[in-house]
Amino acid sequence: MKTILKLLAAILALVAVLIAYNWLRDNKMPNFYGKAELYVDEHTTPDDVVDSLKKHINVLSERRLRKVFAEKKVADFIQPGHYVVNSKHSSVYVARMLNNGWQTPVRFTLAGSLRTYGEIARKIAAQLQLDSASVAAAFADSAFLAGFGVTPENIFPAFFPATYDIYWNASLGDVLERCRKASDAFWTDDNLVKAAKAGLSRSEAVVLASIVKGESHYKPELPKIAGVYLNRLNRNMLLQADPTVAYCYDYGLKRVLFRHLEFDSPYNTYKYAGLPPGPICVPDKEYLEAVLNPDYGGGNLYFCASKNLDGTHVFAKTLEAHNRNAKAFQNALGKK
Repeated sequence: MKTILKLLAAILALVAVLIAYNWLRDNKMPNFYGKAELYVDEHTTPDDVVDSLKKHINVLSERRLRKVFAEKKVADFIQPGHYVVNSKHSSVYVARMLNNGWQTPVRFTLAGSLRTYGEIARKIAAQLQLDSASVAAAFADSAFLAGFGVTPENIFPAFFPATYDIYWNASLGDVLERCRKASDAFWTDDNLVKAAKAGLSRSEAVVLASIVKGESHYKPELPKIAGVYLNRLNRNMLLQADPTVAYCYDYGLKRVLFRHLEFDSPYNTYKYAGLPPGPICVPDKEYLEAVLNPDYGGGNLYFCASKNLDGTHVFAKTLEAHNRNAKAFQNALGKK
């Protein structure tokens, strides 16, 4: 009898050890080697997750992983998002991560050419779950845009170029709210004072920065370009900025010609005095800083592309000097 009891006790102990081991294996022991990113949408299934993990990481026990997914009802509770699985994670942790939406933010960069609504929509769709069609539709939604202080006629002020840590399945509203916070953070009291010193409001500084961005990408000369336009504004001169004409044609021109200068639009600074009613693109921080820290150049009123054809510009205080510079550029262009 004692022998039987000892045998039963040994069996129970072994079962307990096996149960404890299985619990530890699924809950505490890593089931992966390496690192993998998961992009889960509304149609992703547990099988899709397992298949994706197998492609990008070493799954030590697929059977255990599928068993845990079934026990935790991942098929019923899986949440869309971007997840990172690494060598520290157990099967149960990954199941809980998916069920509870424990996401890892993605790096979302808003920068570069942001001149058209299509460019912005594609840049967003390329990095987040949002598709370009739904973003474009939102750009036409007056009620939605009103919450961010813009209209379908000009959405550019709603965006602020930067790199953001944001959830992959963020809404467009989430993106715009992050942009608003970043913009507010940039516009410190010091920067507002600088804008006022230049005779500009916050929104006017953004408009001018967008024109400067349209003129040049050569950072050392940006303050001088801003200075030229501020000098012209102070003298009540037409800005005569080619990028504003290009904007009127939705940036479809290869080159701005004299006939294009007659386009009737308040954005055409060859026909209408002062700044346009809104920005002509989304200016990066360096262009805003150029406007807030302008180089007035002792009264420069003109600039044109350099005869060196290197993307830089030459500046002038008089129309005569400017015409000479322009002729030198045209001659160099003709010899190319």
